Amino acid sequence: MQGAGTALHELLVSAQRRGCLTAGVYESAKLMNVDPDNVAFCVLAADQEDEGDIALQIHFTLIQAFCCENDIDIVRVNDVAKLAVIVGPSEDSGEPRDLHCILITNPNEEGWKDPALEKLNLFCEESRNVNDWVPTITLPE
Repeated sequence: MQGAGTALHELLVSAQRRGCLTAGVYESAKLMNVDPDNVAFCVLAADQEDEGDIALQIHFTLIQAFCCENDIDIVRVNDVAKLAVIVGPSEDSGEPRDLHCILITNPNEEGWKDPALEKLNLFCEESRNVNDWVPTITLPE
C-alpha cells in the first residue's frame, strides 16, 4: 500500500498530541498487561545493530505473540532515529525515550476515528492476507 509510512507518521503525531502514545518496551508490556483492550496499534522498531540484541528480540517475540492473540495490528520500523525525530524526547524529563516499542491507545473520546489508523489497519490486513504478519514500514524522509 502506498503511503503506509506517511500514515504511520500522521498516526504517531496525532497520538502524541492526544496523549495516546506509550513508548518503551517495559512501559508497553505493563500497559498491555493492565489494559490490553485499550491498545489500538503497536510499532516495533529496531536498527541494524539492534538485530543482535537477544533480549530485545525475545521481548519483540513476546509482544508480537501478545498482539496477535489480542487482535492488535503490529508493524516494524527499521529506523529508530526517524522515530525519535517524529516522537521526540520524553515530555516529562526531556530525556530520549526507548522507542523500540510504541503503543497507540484508544483515547477516551467516543467516536474517535483516526484516518491514518484506519489506513494502517487496512495495510496490516492486506499484509496478513499474503502471510506477512508483521509488515515492515519505511518512514518518509
